[in-house]
Amino acid sequence: MEAALGLMRRIHPKHSETALSALLGLLPHLSSDLLSQVDQPLRSLTLFNSVLCDVDSGKEFILCEYNRDADSYRSPWSNKYHPPLEDGPYPSSELRKLEIEANEVFSIYRDQYYEGGISSVYMWEDENEGFVGCFLIKKDGSKTGHGRRGYLQEGSWDAIHVIEVGPDEEGITHYCLTSTVMLSLTTNDQSSGTFSLSGSIRRQMNMDLSIADGHLCNMGKMIEEMESKLRNSLDQVYFGKTKEMVCTLRPPAEVLPMRLPDS
Repeated sequence: MEAALGLMRRIHPKHSETALSALLGLLPHLSSDLLSQVDQPLRSLTLFNSVLCDVDSGKEFILCEYNRDADSYRSPWSNKYHPPLEDGPYPSSELRKLEIEANEVFSIYRDQYYEGGISSVYMWEDENEGFVGCFLIKKDGSKTGHGRRGYLQEGSWDAIHVIEVGPDEEGITHYCLTSTVMLSLTTNDQSSGTFSLSGSIRRQMNMDLSIADGHLCNMGKMIEEMESKLRNSLDQVYFGKTKEMVCTLRPPAEVLPMRLPDS
């Protein structure tokens, strides 16, 4: 199992679905563990009013294992499955209200921080008298994507934040946040040529917080703090190390004349 997880951490995000399928074929006895621990790049689907009679027509939602039942996916906007499913699981009425509010707030957060993209929030009850929230963001930064800048030939940012919320104990609740970010980008122009960079990073955070300000406020603060740490880590590990290696192998032209001649 450790070898399989290590392999998946080193696989290009574009090939992770194929690699996971191959591992499931080789290790069928670990299927449940692999599916629960390996994150996959997110997909999106557009809902049209003529299909689901959704008042929020035209809105997109993200497909993942957290809103899937059989071959159908539940929309956070209409709370309906696509394709329709009669006996699919739904959140309670109280949790559904929190899910609706979370989607509206997270949509604003995504637009301010990512300048586009798609976000979805899904919630469900767990077995410990608490609940779980899944906050997803998918940003396509390519020239034809949702981004407003679109300088990349190909590029995607997939953020998956899963928060386990424990029961209320004297006004204090335990939160466990597990976050995964998958990054993939490709440039192709005359000045730099073709360049591809991809990777993923996963971190966890545990906090005991007062619920005086509400669960949504607490979860939002944790996600904002975690995303800031993940962005800094990606900037230092992936971009920083890549820049260091490129400058070592191919130093800028202005640096070359400063070198001392070989003795």
